[in-house]
Amino acid sequence: MSMFGKHDFPAGMVWLVGAGPGDPELLTRKAERLIRTANMVFHDALVGPEVLELAAQSARLVPVGKRSGRHSKAQGEIDRMLVEAALQGERVVRLKGGDPSIFGRSAEEMTACRAAGVPVAICPGVTAASAAAAGLGASLTLRGLARKLVLVTAHARAGETLDLDWQALADPQATLAIYMGKAAASEVSRELMAAGLPAETPVALVENASLPDERRIGTRLDLLPLAARAGLGSGPALLLIGAALGGGCTSDFRSIATAETASK
Repeated sequence: MSMFGKHDFPAGMVWLVGAGPGDPELLTRKAERLIRTANMVFHDALVGPEVLELAAQSARLVPVGKRSGRHSKAQGEIDRMLVEAALQGERVVRLKGGDPSIFGRSAEEMTACRAAGVPVAICPGVTAASAAAAGLGASLTLRGLARKLVLVTAHARAGETLDLDWQALADPQATLAIYMGKAAASEVSRELMAAGLPAETPVALVENASLPDERRIGTRLDLLPLAARAGLGSGPALLLIGAALGGGCTSDFRSIATAETASK
């Protein structure tokens, strides 16, 4: 056990732990230690079995959903469960895909814990954008071309359009990482081009980043809807948009949409 052991994880405490993008080897050493120390682990649907296997055999694993299109616990119910478990003296890990502070709703859970007098802390994790770029062999920033990285989520309620500042996002000097972007690919393409981002702007679509079945597709902004329809399966997908994606990617980076257009 590390020099910290249970000293930073006393009974009755909650840790919000980043499980990373899926590959268990991308967990931080601290995340692994906290998972092994926990008595209760509340985990998202996208946290894989290899990560959950790190928990002690005596630990209770509680799935709390949070996957698009599937039933999941309401956020308020998750907050209540975390607080209740901690007040009963459990060492609680709330295990979230990626990094808890990037579209992980960590603020709500920390607020609920603090309101109940429950000690709570965050253990960061590797976010999907970093894992996707690594798999591509690409850089999210590029001197002289991409001086800014912008992270946004394309998640919207059914029937609602995305409430995003498209003018601000259509920055040719930025790399745009769009989480949960598969269903919104057509809207993203249309709105960014309407806001002035060139049609030929490079785009990468990465599904199941860091996992053995990771799928990588290269295209351009105007062909993004076609690429999403033709090349992606049912896994979570991330869109990377910007000049930094235009070169230097690995050889198995497939330009499906471009090839399909050329054959017409």
